[in-house]
Amino acid sequence: MRGHPDRWPFRHKLNLLVGVPLTVVAALLAYLIAEQTAQSREAANAARLVRESVEVAKLVDRLAAEHQQAVLLSVRHEAAVGGEPSTSAYRTAQEQVDTQVGRVREAFGERLPETEAQALKNVEGLAGLRDTVEDGYLPANNIDPAYTDAASQLIDGLALDRNPELATTFTGNLLDSLLRSAAAHSEFETAVFSASTGDSNALIEVIGAIGAYDEFTHQSERFTRFATEAQADTFAGIRYTPAQSVISRQFAELQIDPGAAQAGSPAEVAESLDRALDSYDSYRDQAKTRLSITTSLIDQIADRAEDASDTAAWRALLLLGAALLGFALWLVLAVLVRRSVVRPVVALTGAARQVADVARRELARVADDDAEDEGPPRLREMPVTARDEIGELAESFNEVQTTAAALLERQVLSRRNVAEMFGNVGRRVSNLTSRQLMLIDAVERGETDPALLERLYSIDHIAVRLRRNADSLMLLAGIHEAALDAGPTSLTNVVRAALGQIEGFQRVELRARSEAVLEPEVIGDLTLMVAELLENAVSFSPADSPVEVTVAADGDDAVVVVSDHGLGMSAERLAEENARLIRRERLDLVPTKVLGLFVVGTLARRWKIAVTLSRTPGGGVTAEVTIPSARLVTGSTTATTSTPALTALAGTAKPAPEPSGAPATGPVPADAVPADPDASGPLPRRARRPAATVPAPRSGEAPAGPGAPSSARPLRRRVRGATLRKGGAGDDRAAVVPDRPRVVDADAVRDELDAFEAAVERAHRESGAVPVPAQNPPAQDQNDPPEGAEQ
Repeated sequence: MRGHPDRWPFRHKLNLLVGVPLTVVAALLAYLIAEQTAQSREAANAARLVRESVEVAKLVDRLAAEHQQAVLLSVRHEAAVGGEPSTSAYRTAQEQVDTQVGRVREAFGERLPETEAQALKNVEGLAGLRDTVEDGYLPANNIDPAYTDAASQLIDGLALDRNPELATTFTGNLLDSLLRSAAAHSEFETAVFSASTGDSNALIEVIGAIGAYDEFTHQSERFTRFATEAQADTFAGIRYTPAQSVISRQFAELQIDPGAAQAGSPAEVAESLDRALDSYDSYRDQAKTRLSITTSLIDQIADRAEDASDTAAWRALLLLGAALLGFALWLVLAVLVRRSVVRPVVALTGAARQVADVARRELARVADDDAEDEGPPRLREMPVTARDEIGELAESFNEVQTTAAALLERQVLSRRNVAEMFGNVGRRVSNLTSRQLMLIDAVERGETDPALLERLYSIDHIAVRLRRNADSLMLLAGIHEAALDAGPTSLTNVVRAALGQIEGFQRVELRARSEAVLEPEVIGDLTLMVAELLENAVSFSPADSPVEVTVAADGDDAVVVVSDHGLGMSAERLAEENARLIRRERLDLVPTKVLGLFVVGTLARRWKIAVTLSRTPGGGVTAEVTIPSARLVTGSTTATTSTPALTALAGTAKPAPEPSGAPATGPVPADAVPADPDASGPLPRRARRPAATVPAPRSGEAPAGPGAPSSARPLRRRVRGATLRKGGAGDDRAAVVPDRPRVVDADAVRDELDAFEAAVERAHRESGAVPVPAQNPPAQDQNDPPEGAEQ
């Protein structure tokens, strides 16, 4: 038996191991157990419906009591004895009916049938009849149909004889006949009492009593057919009570001479009414007895339905046990077959688990981190231990592993190449925009026409925004380069620098409540982060609405709050974007519409800066950026105005002289730093760094034009493809546009630049940077704060 199953095809093993026993067990469970379970459920529902019908039986009894009080009040109106009769007893009966209607609705709840709900509305619709009876005399033949129909509709609304859940055990017919016989007996008692009062319609009431008694007899016989002997004996107790004997005797007297029951005058009516009232207690005692017997029988019927439910449930459990026994026998057969399947499947599972682990590590690596790729994984081969389809599957799995590893290796290489391409493009764009800004500065310093200067400033601003996009592109490529010539800068100036990198900066209102000073290494990235948030705030808010930026202190930390008044985001979208700011994501998995927030999230995780998005009161989005104290100069967050360090820093930078002929209302000089951080107004142009933060000039370089500083900044980095432009101190146009193209040796230039940068770094390391004199403003740096950095 051990060797024989090894030669079976795998599909035959599965057919034998799973197909046949599963079919048998499924058929047994589906047909037998489900059927018994359904019977149990139907019986339980039937029991619940029967118990709930007790409230309907009580409501029918309350209607009968109100019916009798209505007849009694009408007869008193006719007798006209002692003035207007009291309506208190009638109203008490009405209140009891209304209360019972509420109990019926509460008992059924959501399971209340529509027909029963309509019947309850009809009971509540008796208000008009009640008012008429209270106002004056109303013949009994006008009162009886309303109450009789209301009681009949209450029983019909349950649809007991048509309920499929009650049909299997005859519970529906049994309960329906019980309720109808009790209602017919109530109608019989009311008719006898009404005829005994001497009402002018006494003859009609006698005929109604005869019909009601015949209906009671018919429903009693119907109940006896479905009930047990004990239940039939209990129900027969309705007929054999002292109160019923009194009612039966009065009914017999009425049948002897029906015409004599009708009084001829109000005095005779009053006399007949007094005789009827003498026996009225018997009617109420009989009603209580009938209701007690009815509710007792309803409880017995409900118990019977619950027993049927329990019996069906036990049958279902027994069938389930039999099915489990058959399943156990099937397991014995499965043990004989499993040996030929388990070993290769276990080996295949182990290989698949290794593949899953490798895939899990790869998914973890598909995160936005700076770790280098480890290369493609090396997967062990799946051992082939069987000669059936599982062995063929193992061989195919080995081939799939080899192909998957090759594809993954190609994917890693492609991702690395794309990132390098992004970095190169970003570097080139950044280098070109920096050179463009230097040329624009040279032209601006030599230009006196205000209109042309305004256009130049616009071009300058666009170039700064383009450089910001290049910085974002390098960030997406995973490049992180800190500025070598940066110094501590106030957070307010960083926000102003970010304003100069966006469009629509005129709408931004800056409020500085703290002058925190940032460490140099975080300045560039924080400027880019705030610029992206400001760009979103300006772009997604109405053009006539302001954007508020607040710089404040939160303990030892500093906070920048950017609030706009646009349409904002939904709560779900805010939660999604806040999660994106925290978790790591790769660029190729991030939707392009949230590229700005992707940049913000990347920088926030890099520097451990908390960024939170929330709703602006009245509409819009508020972004709160919390800079930890570890990124601040110690003690800088406590100041509410310009700190001494910033004041000294600003004092070293003097305004550059205006070109001759420039109008008095021209733009603010590029080096001016306002003393008031809360100053508002248009952002005139790109600002430069204070002279105290510029390193020593390089030897051999000439200024870019008139008014330029005597020395230029050192190169921050070597950029492939960049060119050096050497100019003299002559005409500005010569510094901007070369006379003719010059052919240079690229390799020689790169070697010279490498040697020069090495010397500059060594000089900085050994002796430190020499500050440039304050009276000569420094040349434009590609990392200088852009246009609009000052107000």
